[in-house]
Amino acid sequence: MHIHADRLGLKAIFFPRFLYFSYFCAMHRQFKFLLFSIFSVLSGSAFAQDNGEVWTLQRCVQYALDHNITIQQNVLNERLARLTLQQSQLAQLPSANVTGSYGRSNGRSIDPTSNSFVDAGYNFASLSGSANVLVFGWFQQRNLISKNKWSLSATKADIDQIKDDVSLNVATGFLRALLAEEQIAVNEKQVELSKAQLAQTNRFAEVGRVPELNVAQLESQVATDSANLISAISNYNSAILDLKALLNLDFATPFKLQAPDVKVADQVKVSNMVPEEIYAEAQKHFGSIKSAQYRLTAAQKGWWAARGGLLPQLSIGAQLGSSYASTYQTVTPTGQYQYTPSGAYATDSTGQPLYMIYQPVPTYTTANTPFSKQLDNNFRQTLSLNLNIPLFNSWQAQYNVRQAKINIASQQLNITQAELTLKQNVYKAYNDAVNSIQKYYAALHAAEAAERAQDFAKKRYDLGLTSAVDYLITQNTQYSAEATLVSSKYDLIFKLKVIDYYLGKELKL
Repeated sequence: MHIHADRLGLKAIFFPRFLYFSYFCAMHRQFKFLLFSIFSVLSGSAFAQDNGEVWTLQRCVQYALDHNITIQQNVLNERLARLTLQQSQLAQLPSANVTGSYGRSNGRSIDPTSNSFVDAGYNFASLSGSANVLVFGWFQQRNLISKNKWSLSATKADIDQIKDDVSLNVATGFLRALLAEEQIAVNEKQVELSKAQLAQTNRFAEVGRVPELNVAQLESQVATDSANLISAISNYNSAILDLKALLNLDFATPFKLQAPDVKVADQVKVSNMVPEEIYAEAQKHFGSIKSAQYRLTAAQKGWWAARGGLLPQLSIGAQLGSSYASTYQTVTPTGQYQYTPSGAYATDSTGQPLYMIYQPVPTYTTANTPFSKQLDNNFRQTLSLNLNIPLFNSWQAQYNVRQAKINIASQQLNITQAELTLKQNVYKAYNDAVNSIQKYYAALHAAEAAERAQDFAKKRYDLGLTSAVDYLITQNTQYSAEATLVSSKYDLIFKLKVIDYYLGKELKL
């Protein structure tokens, strides 16, 4: 009787819960149907790319380098720097100018051909040319050329740095997409495992081996695993879109990742190096360091060029020119003379005038001088040696020198900052890599232990020696351990790729 009463008591306790879980089971069937419907849509969109183009990491990196907008903008900056250098080199050549004018003058003015005043209007024209070459200017132009050369080198180093940064960003996005793809596989495996266990539990429940509560719990687990799978597919699609944005690739382009066969044991070599060695290697090739050093040298050359502006400059100048005026006339003697009284008289011995003396005056004909003849007659040439001594120019030259000094100090600080930033990043990357190695092996051991525990739990559950709740806890622990292992694996690969980035190695898997 006592046993019967206990059984009645247990029945009174569990019967309402049985009704609750029966309702819960029905609700989960509907929820499962909804989730699987959503899953079908999302998985269709996620794996519609399976027949698309296959992209390796190397291909992604190269495509990004060829199409990245930031790189293209800096290539334009390099072209501008190259043009600036060419202009400074061509500035060493002599400067030459030609000017010409034609017009008409009215009223009293000076005839440009005869330099005499004329009252009538006339047409005029002039043509002149000048040339000037710097003989000695305290190497101001040469220092300017050298400054522009170093500035061009700094621009090239900037492009190299941006290319390295883009490559690292692409590698990050590529690994993130691979991780999302692996997470889909883990979740699919979990869903299949839960569905198989649900089918087995249904068979056990039909023969009365396990209560309906176990079926409801496993249906809830299937629904949860399906939701996790949908979330994994969504993360994968998001990762692919982010990677396409990094590549500047059309979002509609078919895209499928080629998962490499990466052996973590072959990748783990960072523990054999110390941060100082990595930093020393990074200093040799890092674009930001080179760029800062080149700009410091350019600033120093700019200071010497600015100092040249304080000193005298010696140059040679040459001028050529000719002019024309419509009033200019050619006078031609006729060979005949006219005799006119001179106002003087011939006298006798006593001084008395005898007769007036006449003097011969030659006669001339005048004619307008042709344009070409005037240009030939009025052609002039000038050669000069010029010494320019700067005395006062509103302190502009002194300002240029002081500005150049400040620029040198600024570039020295930039080098210090670039080296400090690089060193901090290298030490951080090294520390992250070492920690990631430890986390990976810890996750690996945890996953192996969880798999063994899952095998034991399944065997005990099949024999009815453990409850569904305990079995699901063990199963979820294994799922969490596998997901953590996958995440740790790709986190480790990424951290090691960062070390390769600082070592100047090609980013490849």
